[in-house]
Amino acid sequence: MVGKADRLIAPDAQGIARAAELLSAGELVAVPTETVYGLAARADSAEAVAKIYRTKGRPDFNPLIVHVATLAQAEQLALFDERGLRLAEAFWPGPLTMVLPARAESSIAPAVSAGLPTIAVRCPGHPVMVQLLEAVGLPLAAPSANRSLGVSPTRPDHVRESLGDGCPPILDGGACAMGLESTIVALRDDGGWSLLRPGPVERRAIESIVGPQSASSGAKIEAPGQMRKHYSPGKPVRLDAREAAAGEFLIGFGAIAGSTNLSPDGDLAEAAARLYQCLHEAAAAPQKRIAVAPIPHEGMGEAIADRLRRAAA
Repeated sequence: MVGKADRLIAPDAQGIARAAELLSAGELVAVPTETVYGLAARADSAEAVAKIYRTKGRPDFNPLIVHVATLAQAEQLALFDERGLRLAEAFWPGPLTMVLPARAESSIAPAVSAGLPTIAVRCPGHPVMVQLLEAVGLPLAAPSANRSLGVSPTRPDHVRESLGDGCPPILDGGACAMGLESTIVALRDDGGWSLLRPGPVERRAIESIVGPQSASSGAKIEAPGQMRKHYSPGKPVRLDAREAAAGEFLIGFGAIAGSTNLSPDGDLAEAAARLYQCLHEAAAAPQKRIAVAPIPHEGMGEAIADRLRRAAA
């Protein structure tokens, strides 16, 4: 069995070259992004993508995000209109994923899009991931590197704890700076757009580029993070709690101190970065239930509230 230390790949030139070699050969590598750690495989290999689904225990109707090095690479996979180009100029590289019509001639494995005519693409900004994408020269499918429906990993030890003996090598990029998965928007054929998953790029920032949201998300799962139950710490979660009841681990915010605190200063960006770390702490605590203090729903609070609502489902 591979030891814990042996699973870590240093984020230097030699380590990035090793990770690129593994991915090119069809193996999985857990990779750092500015949002959360991803479980990466080459997106043009059905066999490699199948390993993602098996390792995560992920349902095959849940599509994957494809990570690319450049806009030019993304344009080989998806059809960009003027709105998509403006969003890419404004937010790439960075934590924005766009769901766009897939090019018919694309080499992406069908399982990546879960049978949909669209593809979710993102150009990440984490420097280690940027170097890896340049080294491997391939688009990488990479959902969060944890068991399906569980709490997303923001550090290498979270990946190991979630995936256990099935954990692949981990390219060590340290703690993720933003701590919440990317914002996902779908650009519709009729000129409208939908916010499929709130995230670090806030709704108002998107609206400043493409105008107000003018289309609903629809009933189908079009992108990751849309399942009603997700991000589960494996214990019941009670929201908007101002104090802990008996047997509860309280995740505080601002003046509500709690057993741990998302942000003692009430800073929503800090709360987003710490959300999954706090949920991991709560999952490991002896208390059988989790309570979470009230979080404002504006700005980054919209994304935090979305994750907590699904964690509590």
